[in-house]
Amino acid sequence: MSGPPNPPVIVIRRRAPSRNVLGGPLESCSREPLTGFYRNGCCDTGVEDLGSHTVCVVLTAEFLAFSKTRGNDLSTPRPEFRFAGLKPGDRWCLCASRWREAYEAGAAPKVVLAATHREALLQAPLEALLSMAAPPPEETDEDEAR
Repeated sequence: MSGPPNPPVIVIRRRAPSRNVLGGPLESCSREPLTGFYRNGCCDTGVEDLGSHTVCVVLTAEFLAFSKTRGNDLSTPRPEFRFAGLKPGDRWCLCASRWREAYEAGAAPKVVLAATHREALLQAPLEALLSMAAPPPEETDEDEAR
Protein backbone atom coordinates (compact mmCIF):
# COMPACT_ATOMS: atom_id res chain seq x y z
CA MET A 1 0.00 0.00 0.00
CA SER A 2 1.46 3.33 -0.96
CA GLY A 3 0.95 6.46 1.11
CA PRO A 4 1.27 10.13 0.24
CA PRO A 5 4.57 11.16 -1.35
CA ASN A 6 7.25 12.44 0.97
CA PRO A 7 7.39 16.23 1.16
CA PRO A 8 10.47 17.84 -0.38
CA VAL A 9 13.39 18.36 1.94
CA ILE A 10 14.48 21.95 2.29
CA VAL A 11 18.08 22.48 3.33
CA ILE A 12 18.94 25.83 4.83
CA ARG A 13 22.62 26.59 4.96
CA ARG A 14 23.73 29.25 7.34
CA ARG A 15 26.67 31.30 6.24
CA ALA A 16 29.37 31.88 8.74
CA PRO A 17 29.38 35.48 9.97
CA SER A 18 31.43 37.75 7.73
CA ARG A 19 34.89 38.65 9.00
CA ASN A 20 36.94 41.79 8.55
CA VAL A 21 40.59 42.11 7.49
CA LEU A 22 41.66 42.10 11.15
CA GLY A 23 39.92 38.75 11.76
CA GLY A 24 37.02 40.12 13.81
CA PRO A 25 33.33 40.37 12.94
CA LEU A 26 32.56 42.66 10.00
CA GLU A 27 31.25 45.99 11.29
CA SER A 28 28.85 48.34 9.54
CA CYS A 29 30.39 50.83 7.11
CA SER A 30 27.55 53.32 6.59
CA ARG A 31 23.79 53.50 6.76
CA GLU A 32 23.74 57.17 5.69
CA PRO A 33 24.49 57.09 2.86
CA LEU A 34 23.38 53.47 2.66
CA THR A 35 26.25 51.49 1.19
CA GLY A 36 27.29 47.95 0.38
CA PHE A 37 26.66 45.73 -2.61
CA TYR A 38 23.53 44.46 -0.84
CA ARG A 39 22.66 48.00 0.40
CA ASN A 40 22.67 46.76 3.98
CA GLY A 41 25.28 49.19 5.31
CA CYS A 42 28.04 46.56 5.30
CA CYS A 43 30.83 45.78 2.84
CA ASP A 44 29.60 42.20 2.67
CA THR A 45 30.13 40.22 -0.51
CA GLY A 46 28.97 37.10 -2.29
CA VAL A 47 29.08 35.41 -5.67
CA GLU A 48 26.80 38.10 -7.16
CA ASP A 49 29.25 40.88 -6.21
CA LEU A 50 31.54 40.72 -9.22
CA GLY A 51 33.18 44.04 -8.30
CA SER A 52 34.06 42.93 -4.74
CA HIS A 53 32.63 46.00 -2.95
CA THR A 54 34.57 45.08 0.18
CA VAL A 55 36.72 48.07 1.24
CA CYS A 56 35.07 50.55 3.62
CA VAL A 57 36.59 53.96 3.00
CA VAL A 58 36.22 57.54 4.16
CA LEU A 59 35.88 59.43 0.90
CA THR A 60 38.07 62.41 0.01
CA ALA A 61 37.75 65.04 -2.71
CA GLU A 62 40.99 63.70 -4.18
CA PHE A 63 39.64 60.16 -4.46
CA LEU A 64 36.26 61.27 -5.85
CA ALA A 65 38.10 63.22 -8.59
CA PHE A 66 40.36 60.22 -9.26
CA SER A 67 37.38 57.87 -9.54
CA LYS A 68 35.62 60.26 -11.92
CA THR A 69 38.68 60.25 -14.24
CA ARG A 70 38.40 56.45 -14.27
CA GLY A 71 34.78 56.59 -15.44
CA ASN A 72 33.11 56.05 -12.06
CA ASP A 73 31.52 59.36 -11.03
CA LEU A 74 30.44 58.85 -7.44
CA SER A 75 29.78 62.50 -6.63
CA THR A 76 27.09 63.41 -9.15
CA PRO A 77 23.53 62.70 -7.96
CA ARG A 78 21.63 60.17 -10.08
CA PRO A 79 17.99 60.39 -8.91
CA GLU A 80 16.90 57.78 -11.45
CA PHE A 81 18.94 55.27 -9.43
CA ARG A 82 17.97 56.81 -6.06
CA PHE A 83 21.62 57.87 -5.68
CA ALA A 84 22.21 61.25 -4.03
CA GLY A 85 25.90 61.41 -4.87
CA LEU A 86 28.76 61.16 -2.40
CA LYS A 87 30.87 63.84 -0.77
CA PRO A 88 34.15 63.98 1.14
CA GLY A 89 33.75 62.45 4.59
CA ASP A 90 31.10 59.92 3.54
CA ARG A 91 31.89 56.28 4.26
CA TRP A 92 31.38 53.94 1.31
CA CYS A 93 32.02 50.33 0.29
CA LEU A 94 34.49 50.54 -2.56
CA CYS A 95 35.56 47.88 -5.05
CA ALA A 96 38.84 46.41 -3.81
CA SER A 97 40.46 46.71 -7.25
CA ARG A 98 39.54 50.44 -7.47
CA TRP A 99 40.99 51.04 -4.01
CA ARG A 100 44.22 49.26 -4.99
CA GLU A 101 44.38 51.28 -8.24
CA ALA A 102 43.96 54.52 -6.27
CA TYR A 103 46.53 53.37 -3.71
CA GLU A 104 49.08 52.70 -6.44
CA ALA A 105 48.33 56.16 -7.90
CA GLY A 106 48.68 57.89 -4.51
CA ALA A 107 44.98 58.81 -4.34
CA ALA A 108 43.54 56.15 -2.03
CA PRO A 109 41.13 57.19 0.71
CA LYS A 110 41.55 56.03 4.31
CA VAL A 111 40.22 52.56 5.16
CA VAL A 112 37.93 51.58 8.03
CA LEU A 113 39.59 48.24 8.78
CA ALA A 114 36.90 46.81 11.08
CA ALA A 115 34.30 47.40 8.33
CA THR A 116 36.46 46.08 5.45
CA HIS A 117 35.60 42.51 4.44
CA ARG A 118 38.44 39.98 4.49
CA GLU A 119 37.74 39.17 0.82
CA ALA A 120 39.38 42.53 0.03
CA LEU A 121 42.70 40.82 0.80
CA LEU A 122 42.40 38.92 -2.48
CA GLN A 123 43.04 42.22 -4.30
CA ALA A 124 44.59 44.60 -1.77
CA PRO A 125 47.55 43.65 0.44
CA LEU A 126 46.98 43.90 4.19
CA GLU A 127 50.10 46.05 4.56
CA ALA A 128 48.64 48.62 2.13
CA LEU A 129 45.28 48.63 3.92
CA LEU A 130 46.98 49.00 7.31
CA SER A 131 49.09 51.90 6.03
CA MET A 132 45.88 53.74 5.07
CA ALA A 133 43.86 52.95 8.20
CA ALA A 134 41.36 55.63 9.18
CA PRO A 135 41.68 56.82 12.75
CA PRO A 136 38.91 55.60 15.06
CA PRO A 137 35.97 58.01 15.32
CA GLU A 138 36.40 60.61 18.03
CA GLU A 139 34.42 60.04 21.16
CA THR A 140 31.73 62.57 21.92
CA ASP A 141 31.03 63.96 25.37
CA GLU A 142 28.03 61.59 25.56
CA ASP A 143 30.29 58.56 24.87
CA GLU A 144 32.71 59.65 27.58
CA ALA A 145 29.87 60.05 30.10
CA ARG A 146 28.87 56.39 29.73
